[in-house]
Amino acid sequence: MKVLVTGANGMLGQDLCPILEDVGCFVYESDIDTLDITNEEAVSVAIATIKPDVVIHAAAYTNVDKAEEDLDVALKVNEQGTANIAKACGENNILMVYISTDYVFDGTKNVPYLPDDATNPINNYGLSKYKGEEAVKKYCGKYYIARTSWLYGHHGKNFVETMISLAEKPELKVVGDQVGCPTWTVELANGILKLISTQKPFGTYHVCGSGVTSWYGFAKEIFEQMNLDVNLKECTTEEFSRPAKRPAYSVMNNGGLCRDWKVALKDYLALRF
Repeated sequence: MKVLVTGANGMLGQDLCPILEDVGCFVYESDIDTLDITNEEAVSVAIATIKPDVVIHAAAYTNVDKAEEDLDVALKVNEQGTANIAKACGENNILMVYISTDYVFDGTKNVPYLPDDATNPINNYGLSKYKGEEAVKKYCGKYYIARTSWLYGHHGKNFVETMISLAEKPELKVVGDQVGCPTWTVELANGILKLISTQKPFGTYHVCGSGVTSWYGFAKEIFEQMNLDVNLKECTTEEFSRPAKRPAYSVMNNGGLCRDWKVALKDYLALRF
């Protein structure tokens, strides 16, 4: 199976590509230097030339806070770039996997979100990813939309490494009134592979860690698993003001696609380098 991965040099891509290769896929890696997804003609030519069986679209604008002042750029990448990929896949009858986010929801629910629940993004990043989802549905007949959340991995800046780097502070405050599902990039990659290999019905899926915690609970678990004695304090969202609003409740029902987030975190920490 030939698979084209956009955003191959990103945090997800650097775990996803080797996992695909390990199961026998022939992987074409692309990133901004080799394929500008905002250039419709370049995308059309690349996909028509490579003729992949699957395109996994992981390239994205991901700076949540900067998107509040940079909406045009976020939309250019996350909406128009995704539309370009979706059109080319649709025209060539290629399966497309689009990586989306829990931030398409507003966080007002109090039970885990299901894939068909109503979306209502409360920040520009979430809006741009939602519009990407709509473009996939509009232009591509064969697709999986894989929503994930609270992503961390060995090949990029992430919450786990940030917490570890701050462990020696006299006091460390972490938000306790936002809850969600921490997800290791390897879990997301394996979840995507399950969608493709088991040929699940086309549509939207939640590919995130099982279980639920707050950012404070996430930090606490990191330090406990690493046997670090940290003066960790819980604070509110209001105390830790950010340009972009975050959903208070970001929990998604993953339908068993990924393992418990604590188990995955243990494996991640064991492989740190």
